[in-house]
Amino acid sequence: MSEGDVITGRLESAGRIDKLLAEATGLSRERVKALMGEGAVTVGKTVATNPSQKMQPGANFSIALPPPEEPEAQPQDIPLAIVFEDEHLIVVDKPAGMVVHPAAGNRDGTLVNALLHHCARSGKGQLSGIGGVARPGIVHRIDKDTSGLLVVAKTTAAHEGLAAQFADHSIHRRYIAVCGGHPEPAEGTIASRLGRSDANRKKMAVLPDTSTRGKHAVTHYRVTEKLKDCSLLECRLETGRTHQVRVHCASIGHALVGDPVYGSTPKSLRPLLARLGFARQALHAAELGFVHPATGDTVEFRADLPRDMRELIDETTR
Repeated sequence: MSEGDVITGRLESAGRIDKLLAEATGLSRERVKALMGEGAVTVGKTVATNPSQKMQPGANFSIALPPPEEPEAQPQDIPLAIVFEDEHLIVVDKPAGMVVHPAAGNRDGTLVNALLHHCARSGKGQLSGIGGVARPGIVHRIDKDTSGLLVVAKTTAAHEGLAAQFADHSIHRRYIAVCGGHPEPAEGTIASRLGRSDANRKKMAVLPDTSTRGKHAVTHYRVTEKLKDCSLLECRLETGRTHQVRVHCASIGHALVGDPVYGSTPKSLRPLLARLGFARQALHAAELGFVHPATGDTVEFRADLPRDMRELIDETTR
């Protein structure tokens, strides 16, 4: 069981209600008492509020556990590569290895922690509150081990304006990737439904076109250079689904080099990756363009390839 669940059951013996519920659910008696005080415990059709109430066997009960409260992200002095900033938004070149916002397993050291410190120190405003205390300003995300451009909102108006552009797929996004092998054809479009994998809920997968799950995803790719046992790709996204480029490349048999989840790096390249210490998917968000939500101007930003990807490409150039 976890916070946000509803526990249901049947009392099997007689006695105090707090003791019986603790025995039946595994919750502590103090936790049961607190939940009763919040009106979260129902026995039969009655809300139970008296922990010492005596009960007889056979009564049905339910306990509604409240959803977990997100911990508020705290400012941390972490270096940032700011590409653009005004009073409405910030564009950041995120390094590989940095998580975008706090979540289970990554409570600090994230981009949000760094941005909160940056805004406080610079005095150039704050992040929008739409994303909640753990995700202030976050309109979209890129994976922890993907490098590149991300736009973050400072105001509610900017957040709503950017979110609308992401929703209607008018945002310009160009990624640079290195995939295993040499795709044929060398240029094309991958369109499919993407959703959670039935085999592993932590992974995304291409679903049947007839599936009612998942969301439509479109990636346009082009081989810009054939490398040794791999290819340099340009990927332009119509949609921005979770792990989209990674899953789409794997679906055509050319998983991204270094991707630990969706594919296997060609054996011939593994010694090179070990020597370079390259331990991530070779994916970089190189261009990001949108209509500025406050000025109405069309803006476009670029981020150079990080050194690790540049080294990988140089070492595999024929």
